[in-house]
Amino acid sequence: MTNRVAVMDLGTNTFHLLIAESDPTRFFKEVLHEHVGVKLGEGGINEGTIKADAYQRGIDTLVSFHQFIRQHNVHSIKAIATSAMRSASNGQQFIDEVKQHTGIVIETINGDREAGYIYAGVKASRCLQEANSLIVDIGGGSVEFILGNQREIIYKQSFEIGAARLMAKFHQTDPISVDEVAALNDYLDLQLAPMCDAVKKHNVQSLIGSSGAFETFAELAERHNGHSFDLKQTPTYAFKEGNLLEITRKIIHSNHEERAAMPGILPVRVDMIVVSSLLMQYVMHKLNLHQVVMSAYSLKEGVLAEMFK
Repeated sequence: MTNRVAVMDLGTNTFHLLIAESDPTRFFKEVLHEHVGVKLGEGGINEGTIKADAYQRGIDTLVSFHQFIRQHNVHSIKAIATSAMRSASNGQQFIDEVKQHTGIVIETINGDREAGYIYAGVKASRCLQEANSLIVDIGGGSVEFILGNQREIIYKQSFEIGAARLMAKFHQTDPISVDEVAALNDYLDLQLAPMCDAVKKHNVQSLIGSSGAFETFAELAERHNGHSFDLKQTPTYAFKEGNLLEITRKIIHSNHEERAAMPGILPVRVDMIVVSSLLMQYVMHKLNLHQVVMSAYSLKEGVLAEMFK
């Protein structure tokens, strides 16, 4: 009988459902991948609550995910919630309501465990080497930094400075103003000091951007070069530094309409991609990193790796 499993990554911006079967030749065979821009943190991320509209979008999405799971004869389900759910005063109420409607049991994990899953997912994409890399996963609610190589994790830490939180704090004008960019960089200096101190003690060769915004950067880079881009065929992507910096500069200086018109930017990322670009540039500059790689594998693939063990 086929070992078919479902993983749900219930993030602050996007809810993912991945239904997969184990495949010894290529880690897993995808049966179905659904992703919905729920924007769970919209309007309430920095107040620690899930607002009514976002709450209902989340419930509706999980009811539809449950229908997909029933249709595809799944034997095992794992639903993982991260930053927005763990910090929301009504997060437990949401979890209880989902269980009542669907029977799905949502597990809320802490930032340290989230970082561990992200490492496992990135490792499965085979872009980790003998040399050390810094993995960066920019979520809506939190950002995970994992220093490691293909053998081990040297350091990992989660910071509650995700794109939805940064946008609510610093991106009030459009395009983002020079003063807002300066304030954001000062804030990152303060928040990310422990990560920078830890990483600077080690020789780091590259930055690996885990899914999310980095998938958008990869698609924009390939379109810029006149190529088509299929994420399903591209689990990893190596950027040219100049190309990446040019793309992120263009994003930072654009307004909402200009970004919305760029083929390759998903609607859920049109505004948050600005602070994600600034955060990535900050890390590259602060740690003097010039090699950047995208891994399409992240938390949900890390959970899959655990389920298929």
